[in-house]
Amino acid sequence: MKQKLLELLACPTCGGDILLVHVGTREEREIIEGLLSCRKCTREYKIVRGVPRFADLSKIEQNKAETAENFGWQWTHFTQANEKYKSQFLGWIQPVEPNFFKDKIVLEGGCGKGRHTTLAANWGAREVIGIDLSAAVETAFQATRNLPNAHVVQADVYKLPFKKVFDYAFSVGVLHHTPNPKKAFVSLASKVKKGGAISAWIYGAENNEWITNYVSPMRERFTSRLSQPTLYQLSKLPTLGVFLASKLIYKPANAVAKPLAGKLFYNDYLNHLATFGWREQHNIVFDHLVAPTAFYIPKKEFEDWWREIGAQTVEIIWHNQNSWCGFGRIER
Repeated sequence: MKQKLLELLACPTCGGDILLVHVGTREEREIIEGLLSCRKCTREYKIVRGVPRFADLSKIEQNKAETAENFGWQWTHFTQANEKYKSQFLGWIQPVEPNFFKDKIVLEGGCGKGRHTTLAANWGAREVIGIDLSAAVETAFQATRNLPNAHVVQADVYKLPFKKVFDYAFSVGVLHHTPNPKKAFVSLASKVKKGGAISAWIYGAENNEWITNYVSPMRERFTSRLSQPTLYQLSKLPTLGVFLASKLIYKPANAVAKPLAGKLFYNDYLNHLATFGWREQHNIVFDHLVAPTAFYIPKKEFEDWWREIGAQTVEIIWHNQNSWCGFGRIER
């Protein structure tokens, strides 16, 4: 943990200022082991392996703990980097562009292995904080520890340990895996100051009926209950089908006969997947099968989220014919 993070922290229980009361181990700018305390209620929070811990997985609700465990395993094993992450991320947070991050204090709701935290830091954010409930914070910390403006915090999105100081917040592919996606979104938005902005990318209900009718029941009853190493191996079989279809059918069809390709099942998304190699496609398939909780959200319901937070100039964009990107400014 970089000591300057203290300026942005607040107790998730009472909102009091957070103090650094003990430093056990320090490596250059990072406090590796230490102890934080709330000035107001005196609750204590540990810094462990460089990450301030504001959430105890042994004390949270079962559905949150199961999701955190499964995704934590994923992001400590699929640690690869990919040059296409930049364009993929920009697709999810459109219409935001890299220069939008310059000099902003940024909050990421659900950082996984830290790939988007890293991009935001490199695009000139004044400070960027990635939070995650899972063990993914271990990977994210290692990925960002050498960036002077990047921070990783273990926290529950419903109980964020921050002051209302952020110029921009975003969450990509996380809210729909929480027990109450709208509540998680409102919590994230509550830390954005007036005049700031927020982005969210979520699974759409539209055009995903085949998933909700067939894949989701299998995921809920079977695949998410498997041990993660077992699912890792089993998920290679559907990955093979997706990989061959995307590379041998969708990519060539879109290259030579775009109008005809448009009639193929799930064309936009599978053509997009064709740009990735085996490792990343395996990660994506595993991701769809590992989550105990996943919601597919209709556009109308998504629009309600933005009204709830009083957002203005809201843009909601249909992405790859299977998901929704939202962007808005907070004016209250």
